[in-house]
Amino acid sequence: MKAMVCESFGGPEVLALRDRPDPPPPADGEIQVRIRARGVQYVDVLMLQGKYQFRPEPPFIPGSEAAGEVIAVGPGVADFAIGDRVMSRHSLGACAELGNAKAVLCDKIPDAMSFESAGVFRGAYTTAYHALLQRGRLVAGEWVLVHGAAGGIGIAAIQVAKLFGAKVIATASTDAKRAACLEEGADHAIDYRGGFTDSVKDLTGGRGVDIVYDPIGDKVAEESLRCLAWGGRLLILGFLGGGPTNIRSNYLLIKGIDAIGVRIGGLNEANPALAIANMKALTELAGQGKLVPRISHRFRLDQAAEALQAVIDRAVTGKAVLVS
Repeated sequence: MKAMVCESFGGPEVLALRDRPDPPPPADGEIQVRIRARGVQYVDVLMLQGKYQFRPEPPFIPGSEAAGEVIAVGPGVADFAIGDRVMSRHSLGACAELGNAKAVLCDKIPDAMSFESAGVFRGAYTTAYHALLQRGRLVAGEWVLVHGAAGGIGIAAIQVAKLFGAKVIATASTDAKRAACLEEGADHAIDYRGGFTDSVKDLTGGRGVDIVYDPIGDKVAEESLRCLAWGGRLLILGFLGGGPTNIRSNYLLIKGIDAIGVRIGGLNEANPALAIANMKALTELAGQGKLVPRISHRFRLDQAAEALQAVIDRAVTGKAVLVS
């Protein structure tokens, strides 16, 4: 099979298209998938650099979310048959033509959903759903401030928050990205550069927001504390802005704020039953047309380096996908 292989730690240039042995027949509880589409994620960038929590040694085939057709079924698998269209989760290996996955971590693709949409769905939407509804305890009518709103997990957060009755303020860096946020359902879209507290306070009548969804960190997280209403929740999803911030505990004390970490990999490890249930619920919503990924960039499998560079350059609105 063809696969994109990380041959040393570094940037996207370390990827090379190689011939690799086909995976073995699926083991007990596994299925084998002919992969048609793969989601491109920032965690892939970190993994190539050797900076992710899970640190495989080169050479390895990156990629953790995919969609394709079942071509073989291992012993003990009753829910899938050859020919089924599936979304699959992999610890590694999605950037290949074939891959084995645990059946319990796979879901059938709704009839109306394309391989491309299915291939980019899992990571973004499970993150947004778990963050907002379970960690953030979102209640209909609340205000949600979404940072990095034009990115993959940002667009997903807008859609999930609106679906469950929130009022959404999105932040993004360009007119085009802010327009995309409004198209995806955000009530307001603002430029966060140069400060955003006054805009948020104006839009909420001086009250502030109930939830901040923050994958940026750094100074954005610090300013976000000023935007929260009493009893607000700061959801910490990552540090795309350059690093974590030293959260001032006086803000937490005075406003009764919760600072809450969100890591979908941690949920998968600590409570796999909840992670599986979340994905089942999300797949049903996708099948009803209520959650639809936004894909701005499509690349061939052999263009994986270009796809990752587009993510690094923040050229992607929503998601990028690798197809074959």
